Amino acid sequence: MSLAVEDLAFGYGSRVVGSGISLALEPGEVLCLLGPNGGGKTTLFKTLLGLLPAKAGRVTFAGADLAGWSRAERARTIAYVPQAHAAFFPFTVREIVLMGRASRLKPFASPGRRDREIADSALATLGIGHLGERIYTEISGGERQLVLIARALAGEPRLLVMDEPTASLDFGNQARVLERVRRLSEAGIGVILSTHDPDHAFLCADRVALLHGGRLVALGSPDATVTRENLRLLYGIEVAVVPLPGHARSVCAPVLA
Repeated sequence: MSLAVEDLAFGYGSRVVGSGISLALEPGEVLCLLGPNGGGKTTLFKTLLGLLPAKAGRVTFAGADLAGWSRAERARTIAYVPQAHAAFFPFTVREIVLMGRASRLKPFASPGRRDREIADSALATLGIGHLGERIYTEISGGERQLVLIARALAGEPRLLVMDEPTASLDFGNQARVLERVRRLSEAGIGVILSTHDPDHAFLCADRVALLHGGRLVALGSPDATVTRENLRLLYGIEVAVVPLPGHARSVCAPVLA
């Protein structure tokens, strides 16, 4: 079952941020969204999630228009991993992940044994089961990001929308998060994620969408889409895209004057 975006226009209030967006996300596929600051990535994601109404066009899942779905139906199908999560209470990691079951519970119901088993399974899938009893506010940034992904998985979604999941993470934790994203796609979950680093597209994406000025300027495989010409258009600088010896991918580096 696929997510389809058809001639979508999106924005806030009377302001249109982007328009003419058409793309699809298949089960088990990773779609990487690249674009400069202010290009509309987060606004597009909020529209896909139903947090903002579409200005035109539509978003469908398995052929059904999401505009007619309740918030609970959306939450059970599409999970969201934000850029960051400010926690002020000393919840344990397991409690944070268990919150991902909210969309599966009836009003005023408490999580049961099955919900706790699913939360523990999500922690294990991300390789952080050992953190279950740790206090969420006391673990590292990379660990917190993995916990947020586990929380999203606990809702048993079919799709994950991830808004810059590697933002503010160090080099090692970026690689760990993207490796987990790749594994999730291999388990059949569709993933759409945004990033500012074009190298991430080569690391984990099946396809790449380039968003510039609210318009989709390219969509295709990483090799066909992440080119020096397209990166110059997106970011206004010269970028060398160089094949990595011994690997079936490339790396990007700014060309400084």
